Amino acid sequence: MAGKIVDEVHKHIESHTTVAVERAVLRLLGVDGVDRAEVPLANVLVDQLRREGVLGKGVIYWIANASLQLELTPQQIVEAAVEGKMELTKLPSRPADGVKNKAESLAEHALSTIRARRREREELIRTLGKGKEPLIYVIVATGNVYEDAVQAKAAAKQGADIIAVIRTTGQSLLDYVPYGPTTEGFGGTYATQANFKIIRQALDEVSQEVGRYIHLTNYCSGLCMPEIAAMGAMERLDMMLNDSMYGIIFRDINMKRTFVDQFFSRLINGYAGIIINTGEDNYLTTADAIESAHTVLASELINEQFAFRCGMKESQLGLGHAFEINPDVENGFLYELAHAELVRNVFPYSPIKYMPPTKYMTGNIFRGHIQDAMFNTCSVMTGQSIHLLGMLTEAIHTPHIHDRFLSIQAAKYIFNNMRGLRDEISFRSDGFIQTRAKAVLQETVDFLEKVARIGLMQGLAQGWFADIVRTPEGGKGLEGVIPRDPDYLNPLIPLMLKGGRADA
Repeated sequence: MAGKIVDEVHKHIESHTTVAVERAVLRLLGVDGVDRAEVPLANVLVDQLRREGVLGKGVIYWIANASLQLELTPQQIVEAAVEGKMELTKLPSRPADGVKNKAESLAEHALSTIRARRREREELIRTLGKGKEPLIYVIVATGNVYEDAVQAKAAAKQGADIIAVIRTTGQSLLDYVPYGPTTEGFGGTYATQANFKIIRQALDEVSQEVGRYIHLTNYCSGLCMPEIAAMGAMERLDMMLNDSMYGIIFRDINMKRTFVDQFFSRLINGYAGIIINTGEDNYLTTADAIESAHTVLASELINEQFAFRCGMKESQLGLGHAFEINPDVENGFLYELAHAELVRNVFPYSPIKYMPPTKYMTGNIFRGHIQDAMFNTCSVMTGQSIHLLGMLTEAIHTPHIHDRFLSIQAAKYIFNNMRGLRDEISFRSDGFIQTRAKAVLQETVDFLEKVARIGLMQGLAQGWFADIVRTPEGGKGLEGVIPRDPDYLNPLIPLMLKGGRADA
């Protein structure tokens, strides 16, 4: 049923491109830098082609056509076009087969870079190893990339396995990627290629110190989703928050834009061996965790199908859910166990991402520490893979290093003492937990049938996900959706699909 829902959306995806997809193509071809007004070169060229009404052919067509006539790299071609020294659309059109072959050559060279970075990761994990599951995932969010590097290394030494550098507030709504290292961000740090490189280097250094590979995560979402995927693949990020509907629901980004962007971004992440994290945990911050539990599972199934259409493996799908039931509900922990065990069983080969309590954290750090302890217990009991660390000071401030240390210490204590508990217990077939799980599963089936009848876009318009209404023509970024021409050219898509993943 989820596959049927996704296939309907793919009719739209396969007939459209976006400005962000075409900018990502340029970045993969090696185009970098900004013009004199500090506008990214990728933005300047794509906007030029869009204004001329020729972007529907694919930006790589214009680069390849120029390459056949000039001894210039894609970077040099774009610089010349941006500076007004060349008009790409005024160059003679070379034979279509020749342009296609040149585009494929450029694309294959770009993908060779991604394959090399993936092999680096695999070799480092082989030689260093990695932490035991549940892997402890922590966030740093200072706003200054150099301070982020210090905090990231400290967290790894304290026991973290995954470091996420959270993005500065509002970056998902920027239709460009800032350039260079940044030291000023609010609630997080700008996602830039230079910042990715700085944090990657810091984590590679600390990986050698602690004797295990430390994973790096960032946010592959928003209006620049495909570009961030490209940058992450080139700088060897290991995980990316990359959801098919999060931007639509929680950032009011146009759904027609998002569905196209998520397809190309996931192609890149899949090829690069990056694990994606989906955002169903956020549903429970706006909707009730008991009444809407089935929408979480339904969205996970839809996210999985979108990922499969991009050639991703189950082992790359960090499908998300959360420990968010009101603690005043009687048997709330049993509900949490039922939901967590259900997700773990439905997706047995995926590295499930489990989120901590946030909605009902009050600022009482003692109660918060206990809530996180119950979350930690549920995580290890149900075999979760990626454990986003709960913080005792949630709802007070961005955590200090000592807050993070206490939380890591508590999680490691519980994980170590309860590591084998999952193998020792089973749940009664007629008990609360199994009964609840079966009820949620049936609600999920019924819900997916309802969505399939009207289509995913209309389901979103009805507010069926997270109790938030979004419309197909509403939201930000619709003007960046471009119908593909009949001869649209983007060989990166078939090459990534045909090659499967970079281990091919």
